[in-house]
Amino acid sequence: MSDRIKIFGEKLDKETLDQFYSAMNQPFTVRGALMPDAHVGYSLPIGSVVATDGVILPSWVGYDIGCGMCAAMTPLMKEDVIPFRKEIFQSVYRAVPTGFAHNKRPESWDYNKIPMTPALEKIFGRDGLGQIASLGGGNHFIEISYDEDGHVWVVVHSGSRNVGHSVATHYMKLASGTGRASEGHYGFSVKSGDGRDYITDMKFCLEFALENRKRIIERVLREIFYYAKKGEAPAPLEFINRNHNHAEEKDGLWIHRKGATHAEAGMAGVIPGNMRDGSFIVVGKGNPESLYSSSHGAGRALSRTRAKEKISMEDFRAQLEGVTARVERATLDEAPSAYKNIFEIMKLQENMVEALHHLIPVINVKG
Repeated sequence: MSDRIKIFGEKLDKETLDQFYSAMNQPFTVRGALMPDAHVGYSLPIGSVVATDGVILPSWVGYDIGCGMCAAMTPLMKEDVIPFRKEIFQSVYRAVPTGFAHNKRPESWDYNKIPMTPALEKIFGRDGLGQIASLGGGNHFIEISYDEDGHVWVVVHSGSRNVGHSVATHYMKLASGTGRASEGHYGFSVKSGDGRDYITDMKFCLEFALENRKRIIERVLREIFYYAKKGEAPAPLEFINRNHNHAEEKDGLWIHRKGATHAEAGMAGVIPGNMRDGSFIVVGKGNPESLYSSSHGAGRALSRTRAKEKISMEDFRAQLEGVTARVERATLDEAPSAYKNIFEIMKLQENMVEALHHLIPVINVKG
């Protein structure tokens, strides 16, 4: 293995490694790292960090631009929330659209101060404001949990919704030159018109995804406080945001993170495990070997199809004993055993991040 490549994962499958090495063999690729949670993805493995010289690739950022994690520490203690867990669980589902659902009425957001191209203006005008504060589906979630001192946290995993997906599709088609969002290592020179446009719209999607997570947390806090504090105004003590699908310029190179968390020295972050094992609040160590990154979660051990074939509903229910969540066939592919062991993943990245808190779930809301 050359000095320009670092593999942090163990027992990674051949398809994941082949996909990563294919990206590393591109003429514009300078350095790359594969995180402990890596698994095969679209064009580039989930859990990849790749630095390029003068080229940006929409497919290496992915469809959910700006997808990431927010965590808010509250002044509440777990004993304030646990008695109302079922009521809060049901009320969060009423307050936050999940799956393909959007808001019935557009949200207000002063987004005109953020640069965007005419292409994005058209995309966003369709229903951009209706998508703010909506969770989405798949592995997106809302977690209400507590740390080792009993402090209650709200953790949200979501992204840029259909806005980001549409932006990614638009630029992947342009990059491939085929009129289709073809899988492959297609990119733009960062000095080209298309390259500059993609960077502009990607940055907008990062802001949109952050606003989306903020609005979700605001709604969840209102529901929690309605039951736990009889309507007192929610006041988070700490707020952390860290996305894991983006590209950024650093030291003259373009760092693509696809399913990888930015982890500069002193940078706060959130690394989720699964519906049972909760999340970790971390601080980055600024490891140059990992390109200043860490895992974005535990990583899948089973594909969604394989999980539904292999995991029984009986096992799913047993794994989530004590957690208020949707334990049903529709969410079976999100069972804890569909993911790698988050505690082993955290050990593999002790030189990338320091774990400050381990959050234990009380409530988990899936799309």
